[in-house]
Amino acid sequence: MLDESELLMTARDAASHAGEAASLLLDEMTLDQLHDDLLKLARTYGCTAPGEVYRDATNLLNQAQVLLERTRSPEQHTRLYYAAAQASALLAAVSFDLGALAPAVSFARSSAQYGKTIGHGPVQAYAYGMLAFMTFWDGRPSEAVRLAKTAQQFGGLGDTARRRLYAIEARAHGHLRSVDQAERAIRDALEQSSGRRDELHDDIGGEFAFDAARTAMSNATTCLLLRDAEGAEEYASRALSLLGTRPTAEQPIVVAGPAAVDLARARLLRSEVEGAQEALAPVFQVPPSWRGSGMMERLTAARIELTRPEFRGEPAALSLAEQIEDFSALSPARRLGAANPLAIEA
Repeated sequence: MLDESELLMTARDAASHAGEAASLLLDEMTLDQLHDDLLKLARTYGCTAPGEVYRDATNLLNQAQVLLERTRSPEQHTRLYYAAAQASALLAAVSFDLGALAPAVSFARSSAQYGKTIGHGPVQAYAYGMLAFMTFWDGRPSEAVRLAKTAQQFGGLGDTARRRLYAIEARAHGHLRSVDQAERAIRDALEQSSGRRDELHDDIGGEFAFDAARTAMSNATTCLLLRDAEGAEEYASRALSLLGTRPTAEQPIVVAGPAAVDLARARLLRSEVEGAQEALAPVFQVPPSWRGSGMMERLTAARIELTRPEFRGEPAALSLAEQIEDFSALSPARRLGAANPLAIEA
């Protein structure tokens, strides 16, 4: 038979355990602040120097990891794993911009794993898109196509997420010289208009977004891979025109810079050196700390275009080639010792 003292002892044990659990519940304002800091970093990514983004994203990832150990709330765990996934994704993006491919891949995989832990489709899709992007950049376009298609299968994706993934798939097909598949993927990217949204790509946005300007920039690069000068110039010009409607301080260099280089390269395909020089004028004003890998590899491709026989001995072409070399030497990626993998084939 149970007596009252035994019942009281069990009750005290339960109360003690409940008290410990309650003490391991974070103040919601702490989580709100972490969310706000990540939102701000994502939205200012394109207008913030890569080194600064890396420091801030690292601090936010560390905060999320520490806070995960301080709560037993399943709901708070979900929020913190989501925060860790976002911070890891931003670290993947900025590591790539800094020319560090191996850490970029590792961060993207971490983001995907955090997203898998909480069953969050959009953040997994974003991470797989990053992996696809970095895979074709590393010279494995067939694997990039597979990863992009895998990313498209995650649930909960809005139009923005799908537009981004189709644009990445198009680039991968471009590296394979698969004209029909690349053009189909471009069309699929431009036809995402169902009105569906998701919280990561649309509500947070910023680096996670993929607006019309960024889509046009990516399509221009795909056209260059297919040696379609007319299409490349059209898309690059569209990207720059869309960006030009924004205040200068709100024009992301990570989009404007590559678009301008793509415009220059499209003109070089038609042997228009002076037109290329005009397109590159604003690029040559970009400070060293902002010269990310995407921009630099496009410039490398432009430099290779200038080695074509018709440009040899031409003063304007030689001058432009020297400008590109001098500009590239001071980029963070070059200072970190990055090589020139298959980002944009010549």
